[in-house]
Amino acid sequence: MALDEATAALVARSAGDPRPPGVPVAELRRLRREAAVRISPGRVTDGVIPVAGGTIPVRIIAPDGPPRAVIVFYHAGGWVLGGLDECEAEAGALAERTGCVVVCPSYRLAPEYRYPTAVQDAWAALRWAAASTAQITGGGAGPALPLIVAGESAGGNLAAVVARRSAERGGPGVLLQVLICPVTDSDTGGLSYTDPANQLLLDRDEMIWFWDQYVPDPVARRHPDASPLQAVFFNGVPPAVILTAEHDVLRDEGELYAMRLVQAGVPAEHRRFAGQIHGFLGRVGVLPGSADGLDWIAGHVGRALTAVPASAAAGASAVSGSAG
Repeated sequence: MALDEATAALVARSAGDPRPPGVPVAELRRLRREAAVRISPGRVTDGVIPVAGGTIPVRIIAPDGPPRAVIVFYHAGGWVLGGLDECEAEAGALAERTGCVVVCPSYRLAPEYRYPTAVQDAWAALRWAAASTAQITGGGAGPALPLIVAGESAGGNLAAVVARRSAERGGPGVLLQVLICPVTDSDTGGLSYTDPANQLLLDRDEMIWFWDQYVPDPVARRHPDASPLQAVFFNGVPPAVILTAEHDVLRDEGELYAMRLVQAGVPAEHRRFAGQIHGFLGRVGVLPGSADGLDWIAGHVGRALTAVPASAAAGASAVSGSAG
């Protein structure tokens, strides 16, 4: 299927935009910050999360009413680019559609901080969110809210890693993982990677460059904390909602990950969004596919929250004392 009309127009407008690997990282980051779409400041609270070696910024985005759950959302950007301003519109739309408070940690970026720093920061952010529900929601000492992890692209990679780690380490309990066009493997030779129709706003050369910045060692890339598809066991991993885009170099690995979860007995809902490109969900108000994807996520989040009894949902965000 061809790109939909809005996506084709976006791709045409973006032709010639600065992109890696030919542009310095600092310049790419500046351009992304300048292009960021912000939301009403009244819904946004900034803070910090303790991590090994210091702290990282976090942005908390409130829904319109009392929150139903806490979503920890890891931003896109190939582990090199992106940040709080750049993901604010997408996180705000998630909060609106799902009725959940969205916590966006600004994990440290490569090449200044290579693997596994982003994983360590993502894990610290999940544990902080589980332990800080009252602070995040502005509530008192009532029952803890369910905890959901979500992420797009490299952020989807981190969400998948911490979801599996939470199962392996006995908590924090995660009700659902939402993976949006996730990076799940370091193999850049598959069909979706080499298809000329997929070399659009993210192409194969860029992903090779991102991997070189994040995990230069080819052997380390095969570790499940870098490539979640390489995990052997998925015992206790939370149910997954996985979105892929038809014209995305990452399409096949996202779909293979959904298949691996199902084969391991993990409930996983997957949808390939026809006519869409990598990053379509974050184009809030620009691509109709974004609204479609957000609604699809919201439907699954709502069903997951409805299906879990209040007592079990509260326990889903409890921090295990043995988790490290």
